[in-house]
Amino acid sequence: MRAMVYDGTEPHLALREMPIPVPDTGQVRISIEACGVCRTDLHIVDGDLTKPKLPLIPGHEIVGRIDTLGHGVSGLRIGQRVGVPWLGHTCDACSYCRSGRENLCDDPGFTGYTINGGYAEYCVADAQYVFPLPDEGDAASLAPLLCAGLIGYRSYKLAGEVKTLGIYGFGAAAHVLCQVARHQGVEVYAFTREGDTEAQAFAQALGAVWAGGSSEPSPVPLDAAIIFAPVGDLVPLSLKSVRKGGSVVCGGIHMSDIPGFPYADLWEERSIKSVANLARQDGVEFFPLAEAAGVKTEVVPYPLEKANDALDDLRAGRLQGAAVLFP
Repeated sequence: MRAMVYDGTEPHLALREMPIPVPDTGQVRISIEACGVCRTDLHIVDGDLTKPKLPLIPGHEIVGRIDTLGHGVSGLRIGQRVGVPWLGHTCDACSYCRSGRENLCDDPGFTGYTINGGYAEYCVADAQYVFPLPDEGDAASLAPLLCAGLIGYRSYKLAGEVKTLGIYGFGAAAHVLCQVARHQGVEVYAFTREGDTEAQAFAQALGAVWAGGSSEPSPVPLDAAIIFAPVGDLVPLSLKSVRKGGSVVCGGIHMSDIPGFPYADLWEERSIKSVANLARQDGVEFFPLAEAAGVKTEVVPYPLEKANDALDDLRAGRLQGAAVLFP
């Protein structure tokens, strides 16, 4: 099979011919229809995340159809469309798993990081960690939901009950979450790179009631802010716009250092939270909600062999929505 492979020596993927993987006990093999390109993939290739399996096939927003069932797999069928997310395996034994917090598992496996992912024609996945997806519809439009959607939703849950929500960094996750929040009657305020009028117009087209630069104060006090951009400077900036008792949720796996700020900006029971991974229950809740909200993903297609171009465009902020690879 064809695959784009990271060998750890430079921020670049190489197109290689690889053996088609064989599913082990409890696994399924998936013929990949599409795989989204996530900022986490960029953090891996750029060396921000330092412990990948090497050599590695990245990608954890996988949509495809099961073509082989491993021994012991039940509840899934050949030809069924499924999605493979970032969380690819947990131990089911540590205190986190046993207390319903599998996203914090002490011995996890992550798709496209410690487990080969979806920048390829085939992948294998633990059958317990795939999500059934609708048979109909465009695979590319579903791919961003497997991480941008799920992590955006988990960040949204951690924000608590909100009526006014600030979103900092308007990319793949934000453009999905904006639609979900608007469906629930939440006012969304979008904060983008300075001067990025295209991103601001995109946010408003998706229902944001206001859009401006990330250094601007919010026009109204925010019940919560979610930061998707990997920029630590945004934490103290967003705190200034959050009302008493509100929260700032950092929705990425990596962020530049957070600068010092006055305690007064945190006082009055404001809080800063981080999101780690996702739990299967997030998918159980999110996919029906996305369907009810009529979420439409904005995707930019790339052939598999152009994965480096997709990563470059993401790195440079040239994307509106999400990049998606096609084998």
